[in-house]
Amino acid sequence: MQLRPFKPRDEPAVIDLWNVCKLTRPWNDPVKDIARKLTVQPELFLVGEIDDELVATAMFGFDGTRGWVHYLAVAPSHQGERLGRALMAEGERLLTNLGCPKLSLQVRTDNERVLGFYRALGYLPDDTVSLGKRLIADDSAAR
Repeated sequence: MQLRPFKPRDEPAVIDLWNVCKLTRPWNDPVKDIARKLTVQPELFLVGEIDDELVATAMFGFDGTRGWVHYLAVAPSHQGERLGRALMAEGERLLTNLGCPKLSLQVRTDNERVLGFYRALGYLPDDTVSLGKRLIADDSAAR
């Protein structure tokens, strides 16, 4: 897999991948999420290609104290090939180079398969509660 930063021409394939991987939600417009990411550290929005086919994505970011990863996705036809591990390793490398001391992420509590993936990479649950407040509603189903 070849990793590279996202390019605007990737948008349809990225959104298709996120839909197939069930990462999109009615209250998060993926077009708006991509546009927002492109305004802050766009070089940390990675895509992976095999034979010119977009098969993986991850959005990384660093706010000065913590790093985050969002939209880690691997095409179902390529899951189990260690592509997710490769994306996470590259994101960790990029964030470490920026001086990021810790990478955080959120997984829905009922997603045991993905929780197992991250545990295998050394990620452990933090003793925290995730809170959120929508500041800009993407649509009427905002949460």
